[in-house]
Amino acid sequence: MLSDDELVEQILLGNENVAEELIKRYYTSILRYCRWHCSNLEKAEDLTQETFLKLFKNLSGYKGKKKFKAYLYTIANHLCIDETALSKGELYTILTNRDKHGRKGTIVAIVKGTKAEDVINVLLKIDADKRNQVKEITLDMAGSMQKIAKRCFPGAMQVVDRFHVSKLVYEAVQDLRIAYRWQVMKDENRKIKEAKAKGESYEPKVFSNGDTLRQLLARSRYLLFKAPDKWLQSQKVRAKLLFEQFPDIKSVYYYALRLGKIFSDYTDKDVARAKLALWYNEIEEFGYDTFTTVANSIENHYERILNYFVNRSTNAAAEAFNAKIKAFRASFRGVVDKRFFLYRLAKVYA
Repeated sequence: MLSDDELVEQILLGNENVAEELIKRYYTSILRYCRWHCSNLEKAEDLTQETFLKLFKNLSGYKGKKKFKAYLYTIANHLCIDETALSKGELYTILTNRDKHGRKGTIVAIVKGTKAEDVINVLLKIDADKRNQVKEITLDMAGSMQKIAKRCFPGAMQVVDRFHVSKLVYEAVQDLRIAYRWQVMKDENRKIKEAKAKGESYEPKVFSNGDTLRQLLARSRYLLFKAPDKWLQSQKVRAKLLFEQFPDIKSVYYYALRLGKIFSDYTDKDVARAKLALWYNEIEEFGYDTFTTVANSIENHYERILNYFVNRSTNAAAEAFNAKIKAFRASFRGVVDKRFFLYRLAKVYA
């Protein structure tokens, strides 16, 4: 019998059939764990399913540094905590001070909800002199966040997080792959039906690596998130076949890579402006609707994105602090008394 790590390796190599073995191996124990956190069996079943979906979505992030079972339970734990603590649909806006590096003084404000006006009303209670000392704010592309920043910190330079931009672009690449996958599945089902009507059996074309066209699209998900120099040999073969069959997937994939290189290779804002403008023009000429939509989103936030090249600031500190809050919640095994939890959070990090 294959070990957990061997099964993971097989899945990453594109053998999705072994995924069912992992699910069979741990489904009952994960369901029991989720049921312990939830009073509702149906919700526990949903969380169990979501645990495995999240596992396979982020499987490339499993480095084998901890036992696979522990890694899987960590995912389930975070999902359960998200469901029971500070949650049940409630969201909070947390303003953090990056210079405090996740220690005392990191939390500037915690506001229930995400409505811009509610957050603004709270932040305006901070002394204007202190708010005017803020020189830079990193944020995503949400209009509400920009409104808050402009109103409460008028002197601060707004920087759109580069990783949010890259995520948007890579999601567009995956959207194209998925669209082709559905198209191929539809064509394949039609051919199976036609063959059955003739009393024949349908045999799909099998490529040199053993994939059918449908499998080729399904198993290319992970490689499209990686740079070519990070591909395994099997992924190099699969990518070559994929790009031969779907040249436009190849085009958008390399457009995504080029955007990443603009962020990583250039430090001068004016040079980056020229490179980004050239990239944008080529995307427009390419004409893929989803990618054009992404490009338009980038255009709408052009200056804020380019501000990254001033100090190369990202939202990484905020994301790390969010993870720290999740760990803090996990230590409470969920939050029953939200006021007390927020009080403890403020005592430690405010």
